[in-house]
Amino acid sequence: MEQDVTIKITDRDGKTHEVLAPTDMAMNLMEVVRSYELAPEGTIGVCGGMAMCASCQCYVKSDVELPEMQDDEEAMLSEAFYVKDNSRLGCQIQITQEMEGLEVELAPES
Repeated sequence: MEQDVTIKITDRDGKTHEVLAPTDMAMNLMEVVRSYELAPEGTIGVCGGMAMCASCQCYVKSDVELPEMQDDEEAMLSEAFYVKDNSRLGCQIQITQEMEGLEVELAPES
């Protein structure tokens, strides 16, 4: 069984990166962005992945099925800037085999 999935992440400068994300390390999308250094240090995952800052907000550009949004994520997005209908918090999206082909764009820094 394949342990990595391919994800396309468009950074805040508009550059798209195709990255391999491990499915066997309990990582979330925000941690993948940080590990590939696709956002400047201190500008993503400021709260440490607790759904409390929206610095990891991203726009889901593909129709890959994601886990349902929980109340804390929905509450944070209701207060965040630059929110769109396809906004999600990267820290709340666990990397799984079902994420193969996921395409996201990082929201502007608020």
